Parts: sequence; structure tokens; C-alpha cells
Amino acid sequence: MKKGKGFFGEFKKFIMRGNVMDMAVGVIVGGAFTAIVTSLNQDILTPILGLFGGIDFSYLELTMGSGENAPILKYGNFIMAVINFLITALVIFCIVKTLNAINDRFSRKEEQKEPAAPTTKACPYCKSEIAIDAVRCPHCTSQLEALSEAVEG
Repeated sequence: MKKGKGFFGEFKKFIMRGNVMDMAVGVIVGGAFTAIVTSLNQDILTPILGLFGGIDFSYLELTMGSGENAPILKYGNFIMAVINFLITALVIFCIVKTLNAINDRFSRKEEQKEPAAPTTKACPYCKSEIAIDAVRCPHCTSQLEALSEAVEG
């Protein structure tokens, strides 16, 4: 019985991980997004393409043989699926490009902010990195206070 609890405990831990939940949300949002792009393709772009080509691709088909049970090659649906894929890829590309531009703009603003005050300095005698407020170098034991007073005065 304990082995079963361990298995289900591990499964629960796996399911509750952040990346699994993120993936689930991504799949759900992706499904909704696909419906939007499909509608854009079928309801808006296909009629516009039909104006230029004079036909709606989705109804293109080739009957292979004769009779009721003859196989039908619906290559128009395939063309529409390819167009739908390309439009989806284009829309996702545009969204990602826009989000990256916004992210870059915000990160540049953060970079332009005044840099933090330094917390270390170089010892003028041994060139070791030491704390900014040090009065004696921990590496060469040189007295730094007199040097800083001379520089200030």
C-alpha cells in the first residue's frame, strides 16, 4: 500500500510542478488562439483571396475513380490548412516580435538608470580588490587612510 502512496505522491508532485502547469495553460491558450486564427483565415482572408483568385480553396477536390465509394482527394482543405499554418506562424511571429521589442525597451530603461555605487576599489599598492571603505589593505596591509586623505585634500 505504501508503494501506491509513493507513486501517487510522486505523480501529484509532478503535476503540481510549475512547468507542467505552465505547459497546460499554454496548451489551453494555444487552442483558443488557434480558433481565433482559424476564424481570421476562414471568415476574413479566404473571401479576400477568393476575390483575387475567384475561388475558395476549401472546396477544391479531386475524385479518384467513379461511383459512390470513389476516394476523394480534398486538396483544397490541405491548401487551407497550409495557409492557416502560415498565418498562425506569422501572427505568433508578430506577437513575439512586439513582446520582445517591449521587453527590450523596458530593459534599456532599467540599464539607463544610474548605476549602483561601487562597493570595492583597488588597493593602490598591491592592486588587490578591497572593500570601498577599507582603511587598510587585507592583502598587503598598507595603510590606506593617509592616501585617501591626501587625495581628498
